[in-house]
Amino acid sequence: MLVLFLPLFLVFLLIGMPVFFAMLAAPGIMLFVEGMERDIALLYRNIYNGVDSFPLMAIPFFMLAGEAMNRGGITLRLVRFSQALIGHVRGGLAQVNILSSMLFAGLSGSAVADTSALGSMLIPAMEKQGYTRKFAAAVTAASSVIGPIIPPSGIMIIYAYVMGESVAALFLAGILPGVLVGVGLMSVVALMANRANLPPASQRSTWGERGRALVTAFFPLMTPVIILGGILGGAFTPTEASAVAAAYALFIGLFVLKTLKPSDLPKVFTRAAMTSAVVLLLVGAAMAFKTVVSLSYAAEQLAEFMLSLTSDPLLLLLLINLLLFVVGMFLDAGPAIIILGPILGPIFVGLGVDPVHFAMIMSVNLTVGLATPPMGLVLFVASSVSGERVETIARAILPFLAVEVLVIFLITYVPAISLAIPRFFGFA
Repeated sequence: MLVLFLPLFLVFLLIGMPVFFAMLAAPGIMLFVEGMERDIALLYRNIYNGVDSFPLMAIPFFMLAGEAMNRGGITLRLVRFSQALIGHVRGGLAQVNILSSMLFAGLSGSAVADTSALGSMLIPAMEKQGYTRKFAAAVTAASSVIGPIIPPSGIMIIYAYVMGESVAALFLAGILPGVLVGVGLMSVVALMANRANLPPASQRSTWGERGRALVTAFFPLMTPVIILGGILGGAFTPTEASAVAAAYALFIGLFVLKTLKPSDLPKVFTRAAMTSAVVLLLVGAAMAFKTVVSLSYAAEQLAEFMLSLTSDPLLLLLLINLLLFVVGMFLDAGPAIIILGPILGPIFVGLGVDPVHFAMIMSVNLTVGLATPPMGLVLFVASSVSGERVETIARAILPFLAVEVLVIFLITYVPAISLAIPRFFGFA
């Protein structure tokens, strides 16, 4: 009977209840109905226990680093560097949009920040060059999902915390999948550019101009190098790396590039704090939700049901991809990972799937869900930035989503894409 909290949770989501409250109300009601009042106290106590974690301190620090970079005009430098590299090709500004997302991913780790920062700059510029607004918004939304895949990544930190995996291993595992998504999107734009005769963004840059663009973008581009280099070199833990990234972002913004003013700091800290609070509240609620998942034996029941359908790992991976794709349409990646990770992870690890490989399958699939209608968060952000209707952007994004789904299946059935770099650095 207690397991009915899951459909009740879905009902609350469908009627528009905020995810945080739905994750607490559904299990709380069913515990009360079952006469388990003592466990209700445990449920709500675990909200605090869920966020009272040293590893999770990385999230607000990475949020602060991304906000400082964005506020300090770093986004413009990355766009100029991208334009110097590939702006001369047909469909150049769309290609610049995607490449900028790949570079920006190494700074923020957030799809929403990517859509907001790059969209406000590139969507109007693309429109001036003759692109339709819906196409510009679709490219921005589709490429923004690279943000949580390429390190540093907030959802990787959450997954590592929930599942007991190495943050460094997950960061390294996300590099090739993130690049593969970017290359796939750029290939789609190249095909569209030839058919629709899309314009180049600029004349071919000389090597001198490219070198100067690299110099202006050098310090921001060093952020992921410092983070991963420090972690892999043993200089600091992932949590300490996040603090170093925040300090580095503030230092280069204030004293090296001088694009960040002391008067900007209150807004930077406030926005980072607000964003972090939302994420951490969801983490706390999801950890409490996970408590009731354990009490209801939902994981065991789901495992039995899936194994009753087939014992073939390849077919089970197909089924799990379909499930995650549907879940990603309605639920944000962070809460979905905390809720489903402990349920699904042990099933596939027991079938011989590498834990890091399964982490990538789950994380990339749910991240793509951020750009998937009807509830994809970045679609609403892109709509807000561009002024285009969500439904219009959702139709225009379909070719890009098709490529991202193809990449998901490549990651699923070619484990080396996720595991090659972690294994090279000694993560078995």
